[in-house]
Parts: sequence; structure tokens; C-alpha cells
Amino acid sequence: MTLPRNEMLRGTLDLLILKALSLEPLHGVGIARRIEQITRAAFSVSFGSLFPSLHRMEERNWLSAEWRASENGRRAKYYRLTARGRQRLEAEAEDWHRMARVMKDALESA
Repeated sequence: MTLPRNEMLRGTLDLLILKALSLEPLHGVGIARRIEQITRAAFSVSFGSLFPSLHRMEERNWLSAEWRASENGRRAKYYRLTARGRQRLEAEAEDWHRMARVMKDALESA
């Protein structure tokens, strides 16, 4: 089930991008594919949302980027997590786990 884009919670895209890049550097198309893979196709990211987020995250020094040949021989900009980006991923993941526990407890309360 793919969720409509407007149902993506605030901050979710940044967290998913950080998670997608936690294993290896990827180019934009690779990041979009990885997000679909790790969310089991629940989230589909448009390039109109992805690339501004990547640019913003690069400015915040959460990501670094370099141009190199992609798997099809074309030049592509590959993004990788910086140390600051890894710290951000850990902090945001912890916040999401805490929020999920709070919401679960609230929904299961009598």
C-alpha cells in the first residue's frame, strides 16, 4: 500500500534519506529506490521533494556529495552520510521510537 504524499509525517523524509544512506553512498534515484525498498513500497518519494531535501541536508553538513559514474556509466551525484549525519540519524530514530511508544500506549489505554 502506497501512502499519499501528504500523509507522510513531517520529518519523515529526512529520516528516511538518512536511513537509506546509512549503508552506502547512493545517487538520487538510488536513494528513492532504497526508500521504497525499506518502507516496503509504503512511501514513494518524488524527485521534486527528494532533491531539495538532499540540498538542504548537504548545507546542514549531514551529507557530503561527489560526482562519479553510475552503474550505467552516466555521471551522477552520490551522497554519503557525514559523521554529523550519522549523529542526526541516531537522534531522529530515537525520537521516532519514543513517539511510537507514546502513541502506542495512548491508543491502547482504556
